[in-house]
Amino acid sequence: SLVCHAPAPTLHLCRIDLLSQSFQGRHGRAYLFGEVVNVFAGHKENRMLITGMHTVCDIFCKCCESTLGWKYEEAFEPNQKYKEGKFIIEKASLTKENGWN
Repeated sequence: SLVCHAPAPTLHLCRIDLLSQSFQGRHGRAYLFGEVVNVFAGHKENRMLITGMHTVCDIFCKCCESTLGWKYEEAFEPNQKYKEGKFIIEKASLTKENGWN
């Protein structure tokens, strides 16, 4: 499982929901997940990303309120539609546990 860096770490996701390890976040490498838990979403905004314009909302830890990444709400390019409803979690914002590689 992966947890945040809070003093009392909060579980956010597990390996079964991992879709890709080859994404780029604002601060380096990131994971693409189908589902995450113990997060809340900020306001939707249009953001130009490496792969084009997307409507996204930042996601935050429910425990420590740190920014973990974002949720793809809408992709404007047809070849990016697969991201809609999925989550980017930045590796730098998480701690690995329970044998995560």
